[in-house]
Amino acid sequence: MLTLISLLLAVHIAPNGAQIEYRQPQLAASAGMVAVTFGANNSIYFSASRDRGQTFSAPVKVAEAPKLALGRHRGPRVAITPSAIVISAVVANAAPAHAGPGPHKHVAPTSGDLKAWRSTDGGATWSGGVSINDVPASAREGLHSMSSGGSGLVFATWLDLRSKGTRLYGASSKDGGATWSKNVLVYESPSGTICQCCHPTAIVDSNGEIHVMWRNALEGNRDMYVAHSRDGGASFSAATKMGAESWKLEACPMDGGGLTMEEPHGKLVSVWRRENEVYIAKEGSREWKIETGKDPTIATGPGGVYVVWNSGSAVHALSPSEPKPIVLAKQGAFPQLVAVPGGPVLAAWEDKGRIMIQPVLK
Repeated sequence: MLTLISLLLAVHIAPNGAQIEYRQPQLAASAGMVAVTFGANNSIYFSASRDRGQTFSAPVKVAEAPKLALGRHRGPRVAITPSAIVISAVVANAAPAHAGPGPHKHVAPTSGDLKAWRSTDGGATWSGGVSINDVPASAREGLHSMSSGGSGLVFATWLDLRSKGTRLYGASSKDGGATWSKNVLVYESPSGTICQCCHPTAIVDSNGEIHVMWRNALEGNRDMYVAHSRDGGASFSAATKMGAESWKLEACPMDGGGLTMEEPHGKLVSVWRRENEVYIAKEGSREWKIETGKDPTIATGPGGVYVVWNSGSAVHALSPSEPKPIVLAKQGAFPQLVAVPGGPVLAAWEDKGRIMIQPVLK
């Protein structure tokens, strides 16, 4: 294991109050901006960099809710479109109940909707709180993903509870998050439910095609599947499995992985956890193991594919220029990645109530 030595220092975004902890960062980038959103208690925050991640603005409060879904890959998401910055999050009227002891014992709250806020002045002010799910409380599990493409299309997908069992639904916006389409069923498992508390991942590629990945619950196996839409999210292809092996598990690992498009070949590449190991797989190919870890994320940047994950309490990374994983930070949790156009690949993670943001070694 190599330790990262870099002249590029990490940026930290820290709260002013001692009782506030910034959690669950998410990143997006355009040619002129790197955006980060995160949660604290029941509030949603936004910060931006206009120098490719070297400095970030003071956080702006986007919205406050009676209850914000936060933790274990819940929390707000951010997308940048030509007309607006869009932030989405699941908000509820009450905290979730718990079914009892144990890491996988969880009952969703009785209310919870996926909402979108938008800014047309670079993140200074925010309007919205528009509902994305068209059946009230159906997004109450709190796990979702949102992404935008170069054409301005925004797509959101979430674990949906409008019917018995957990299904994957989606909706799209063509006007920078101001309005959203009728909800579309992305996938339902013939076994009656997909994995009940692993977050999905959605990306919109440069051609406007939507790709969605989720953890299935199929015949007792908790494996990763993908589906695609070429009509702006109106319909989706049949699901295909990522990797060749399976994970027999009668529980939810609460770990959904990440998805990116490899250039220049245009193949999907995914990263995800099985047992206590992190795997990477190209669509239609066998997976290969990176190392022991959890909570992986992935992005395509200069030279190829970058992966970041947690190994114990440390943040590890794999870049195209390094044959072995490197240590980005000795401590941190829930890392995220974004490739800045014409710039570096940035990683963000939680660290004792702060948000840390740092370039991954090229």
